[in-house]
Amino acid sequence: TEKLLLTVDNALKLARLERENTELRKRVGKHEIVWVGAAMQRVLNMVRRVAAGESRVCILGETGTGKELIARMIHETSPRAQGPFIAVNCAAVPEELIESELFGHEKGAFTGAASRHAGKFEQAHRGTLFLDEIGDMPAVMQAKLLRVLEEGEIERVGGAQPIRVDVRVIVATHRDLDAQVRAGAFRQDLYHRVFVFPIMLPPLRERRDDIPALIEHFVKAVSEQNGWKPKPVSAEAVRILSAQDWPGNVRELRNCVERLLLLADSE
Repeated sequence: TEKLLLTVDNALKLARLERENTELRKRVGKHEIVWVGAAMQRVLNMVRRVAAGESRVCILGETGTGKELIARMIHETSPRAQGPFIAVNCAAVPEELIESELFGHEKGAFTGAASRHAGKFEQAHRGTLFLDEIGDMPAVMQAKLLRVLEEGEIERVGGAQPIRVDVRVIVATHRDLDAQVRAGAFRQDLYHRVFVFPIMLPPLRERRDDIPALIEHFVKAVSEQNGWKPKPVSAEAVRILSAQDWPGNVRELRNCVERLLLLADSE
């Protein structure tokens, strides 16, 4: 009986590990950076240079150029790779909630705060916090973020005690932070804190060499997502897509590939 129980236990553990491994491969595939050309080679060289240290990185580029992918790559090739990677889109969080989202809150701190909540800084302890679209952060929060970056401490909303956090902060924006500083829309002192090592991501129209590889990657990804058998895209279609005057958004190319596959599936 004991041998049978041990065998069943080992079989269950193996099945669980296989499921976890499959999910991990799926997650890694979602965050894969596809490139062949010189434009992204320069970006990846900069990533490798900065990942090993603790310098703050500001990733610049048009919407959809893959800023979060680069932030994840920095984290995953850094000494903090075993820690958490937490991402926050500053433009997507309402102004009245962003302080609680970043710093957390105590029970009863405000109406609806039924329990203590750990903010993103606490969740990212000993890891990396990615603040996307920092150029859209409200002015009041800019001042509070500056203090956290200077002191390495946060205070939950409704809390009285500072909490030490060990977090590497990476920021990104599609806005011109220099222009925002000159216009008074972004704090100059915060700008100097986050704009230490800038990385500019090229838009899709400036990395045409990558488009055939991206098409192949998206065909595989879309087919797996929908349970389809992958279908080849003709050389003529690749040529036409590569010649388009694309915006910066790589997602637009993915959507185009998905439409092509849908049309091919309906024929």
